[in-house]
Amino acid sequence: MEGRDGPDVANMEHTGGDPTAATLFGLLCETMTEVLGTTATAVLVRRAAQRAAAHWPVLRQLVIRQDGLAYQFQVPETWQEGSNPEAFAALRALGQEVCQLLHAMTGPVVIRRLARLMPLRQYGIIPEQEV
Repeated sequence: MEGRDGPDVANMEHTGGDPTAATLFGLLCETMTEVLGTTATAVLVRRAAQRAAAHWPVLRQLVIRQDGLAYQFQVPETWQEGSNPEAFAALRALGQEVCQLLHAMTGPVVIRRLARLMPLRQYGIIPEQEV
């Protein structure tokens, strides 16, 4: 799965930089893939984006396509920009929808795994109450 655009979150923390929404999205998807696999992750993220797009139309620009056995994610262009408040707000909405779907399908197990990642909690992608 190709989900991360730009520098790695761990490297950004060491250099003092802030991750982009694209980088955090990549971290979310990669972690979900480790637990659920690529197909389940793509389906859940697609469904979560469709649900959140009613309030965050920018999520309609999130492209998920299958390439053989892998999936590729193309995030909205604005997610590549650092410190874009609208991008982070849309990503938080996506994260909330992902958590709701995960809770219904897997219970708290995968959500707890995601919540252990400090950048996802710090930027509100995974709500604090999920820790």
